[in-house]
Amino acid sequence: MTHWLDAFVPVFGLLALGALLRRQLLRDDTIWAGIEKLVFWVLLPSLIVTALANMRLADLPVGGLAGTIWGALLAGTAISLVLARGLRAGHPAMTSILQGGIRFNNLMGFAIAGAIWGPAGIALCAICTGLIVPMVQTITTLAFALGGEGRVRPMRLLRQVLLNPLIIACALGFALSLLGGLPPGLSPTVRVLGQASVALGLLCVGAALTLKGLGDRPLAQAATAVLKLGVVPLITFGLATAFGLAPLPTAIVVMLMALPTAATSYVMARAMGGDAPLMAAITTSEHVVSIITLPLWIWFLGSRM
Repeated sequence: MTHWLDAFVPVFGLLALGALLRRQLLRDDTIWAGIEKLVFWVLLPSLIVTALANMRLADLPVGGLAGTIWGALLAGTAISLVLARGLRAGHPAMTSILQGGIRFNNLMGFAIAGAIWGPAGIALCAICTGLIVPMVQTITTLAFALGGEGRVRPMRLLRQVLLNPLIIACALGFALSLLGGLPPGLSPTVRVLGQASVALGLLCVGAALTLKGLGDRPLAQAATAVLKLGVVPLITFGLATAFGLAPLPTAIVVMLMALPTAATSYVMARAMGGDAPLMAAITTSEHVVSIITLPLWIWFLGSRM
């Protein structure tokens, strides 16, 4: 019980604290925007680099992880599109359902993995993030583009993926691993920066959540939550079993797929012509429901290790 409390109370506690700070103490949006940029461009990449630089890549089941993750994301995409069609959602609402169905809050994943599985869990999270982000970025960008002017700019899409700081951090981490790790002096600096990412990042996620609009299209919210928090991780578990992944990689990849959607989904919806109110509602409702579903998934995965 103590182990579980140590894993989940800090995660959901920091989300709640972020929401409280946003409404009572730090009400200026520019403050949170600055912290979000710091986390996204500096702190979280530092965590990923530190985790990967100390790993022996030859010992990792990268092929099985890739097959599991990409297969689950493609399945989640297909189901999201079918779900949106069944709900008679227009294109803007479809993009919100899609983001709610396949995107994930990686900061929660790193926090839970570190608390339960330690450095090995964080390193596997970093590898999985490097496999998830390009696929999700490509799918969501295509979804927005095809519903707008109907034209996809391949070079622009490629640039968006390659210049994502998380992708850059994964590439740098892999390179440093092959070279023997971070050099003395630089290693503790990057490690300290990475350690700050989870707490600040979760505070930002909590600050972005809002209870307003939870009554907006409750059927779409509920169906998307079932898909993201139940169906997609179940598909992921089946694929991980089919690919023969060991218990720890299986636990990490299923846990990541069982996370609620990223808080930045709202920003993308607002910037690219999606249904921002529905996206905000889906983001909040998934985080609320995950208070129940995430511990259940972790219990299930732990029972098989």
